[in-house]
Amino acid sequence: MSDTGEKIQEYKFEAEVSQVLSLVINSLYSNKEIFLRELVSNAADAIDKVRFRAISEKDLLGDDTDFRIRVSADADARTVTIDDNGVGMTREELVENLGTIAHSGSRAFLEQLKAMQDAAESGQDVSLIGQFGVGFYSSFLIADEVEVITRAAGSDEAWCWKSNASDGYTIEPADRAGRGTSVVLHLKEDQDEYLNRWRLKTLINRYADYVSHSIELPSEEDEDGSSEWEQVNAASALWRRSTEDISDEQYAEFYKHLTHDWQAPLRHTHFKLEGMQQFTGLLFLPSQPPFDMYTPETEHGIRLYVKRVFIMEDCKELLPRWLRFIRGVVDSDDLPLNVSRETLQDSRAVRVIEKQVIKKTFAMLEEMAEDAPEDYEKFWEMFGRVLKEGLHYAPTHKAKLAKLMRYESSTQEGLTSLADYVERMPEGQNAIYYALAPSRALLESSPHLEVLKKKGYEILYMTDGVDEWAMQSLNEFDEKPMISALSENLDLGDDEESEEKEARAKEFASLTERFSSVLDNRVKEVRVSERLEDSPVCLVIPEGGMHAHIERLLRAQDQDVPATRRILEVNPNHSLIKHLHELETRDSEKERVADWIELLYDQALVAEGSPVENPGQFAKRLTTLMEKAAFSSLMK
Repeated sequence: MSDTGEKIQEYKFEAEVSQVLSLVINSLYSNKEIFLRELVSNAADAIDKVRFRAISEKDLLGDDTDFRIRVSADADARTVTIDDNGVGMTREELVENLGTIAHSGSRAFLEQLKAMQDAAESGQDVSLIGQFGVGFYSSFLIADEVEVITRAAGSDEAWCWKSNASDGYTIEPADRAGRGTSVVLHLKEDQDEYLNRWRLKTLINRYADYVSHSIELPSEEDEDGSSEWEQVNAASALWRRSTEDISDEQYAEFYKHLTHDWQAPLRHTHFKLEGMQQFTGLLFLPSQPPFDMYTPETEHGIRLYVKRVFIMEDCKELLPRWLRFIRGVVDSDDLPLNVSRETLQDSRAVRVIEKQVIKKTFAMLEEMAEDAPEDYEKFWEMFGRVLKEGLHYAPTHKAKLAKLMRYESSTQEGLTSLADYVERMPEGQNAIYYALAPSRALLESSPHLEVLKKKGYEILYMTDGVDEWAMQSLNEFDEKPMISALSENLDLGDDEESEEKEARAKEFASLTERFSSVLDNRVKEVRVSERLEDSPVCLVIPEGGMHAHIERLLRAQDQDVPATRRILEVNPNHSLIKHLHELETRDSEKERVADWIELLYDQALVAEGSPVENPGQFAKRLTTLMEKAAFSSLMK
């Protein structure tokens, strides 16, 4: 302490300030290590301020022009010190900045903090960087006493501010060789982990790796016990550099460092928004999916920075879940962080960033689909299922999403887009037809598609479990309705007169009634089919009903899903149906006809990929039928 003749002066905290401190220390921060982020951020701001002043005050810096932040631990004294050669503070500024919280009024600020307390207690990370000067008080998370030794740039006087966060603080003269500020944390008994150099280095790399100023730690001691200061942060944020100065290899290396992926990304996009709000974004499209991409608890989002200071690992507010495969960073200059996660979601600044992230992701995907279709197919195989979720969750983006959809086709090799499908539509076709099933093999042999194939219509094959759910939101594309080939109302625009259809239905009315009687309540309806060509029967989904394989998927997840009674269609032109029509009029054949109806129903179940309801009875009936057929052949 310098001998200036001045005495230690004691100051009392206002009542509200004491309550604020209590909230900060005990409730506001859920993660104690945040203290280093806050203090390093303050130090970086102090350096920026003195650099700005030096532009007009030429002699302000003197010989001390190498800006740095130094972090050190003293195991004997049990202290951690964060030191900078920034702008420093005068005595008056110490009182103003550290003795008063919230210049707009401590009471008003206290009310805001109390509103945030529940969010913090629930485990949410609340950051106060740059807000009200409160971040400094995170020091008391790990320290029971804090000293601030500071000397303002251009001043010969140094001061020491000291507090134990109870009733108040003291200010007294101090010794300091040059400008800047040292924050000395006297650790609590249970906080010895922060005396470890490796622990401090880890925190710096996590929270402040890209701070533009050098952050130094004492190097590992030599044999003689001496050590030097060693820079431990990168001090350069790649996303802040001009795109012209960054090679693809550098982007790839940064991506690997960011994600710990050993493969280079498929694509990246690097952008900057300037204006009322300023932020930089760097987004990557991985070349392989994470193992937990489809689990509900999967963390998703992009890494959030504010002025190069790390804030959040997976900021879900900036990235919708249907884009959870995207990796990258967003660095904002003015994002408000003194709020809980729920308030962040309602923040206009956050909505602007999210909008830009979505916009840039769409542009990246569209460019890849256009310029590198092979790469896009790779992307689609890995992430297409996730992107489809956006059709349901993001109706405002449905048009753009629809252009990015890819499906297998009944007539084309590989994947096809909806736009390409429409371009290939023959004259007279007015709709886009698709079919859902667990596999392509089932669709290839599906009786539902027979009439579409006969007409030369292309059918889109959809085999993802998410497809039926997603297609509920995609009703049309390019003003063409999307129609399921398995649905009840398959309008093919036939020219056949309705009188002819009604006559055929009336002709086979007795047979369809017989089917209904035998099958009882297992089907909703039995009717004459307009879609079958080669198969005798098929099951179709009634309007509003759920596809059978979706029901099975949901039940496999232990969800209680009521079974959908489907419609059984019979083909009046099939020889077997014609024979049954004749036989069902004979009383002697009623039992035999009933067995055949059961077999046909089981056949329809097998054709759609569903299990038969009674495999034993199915096998028995099939064996009996084969025996009779074999006997008839021998008698010829």
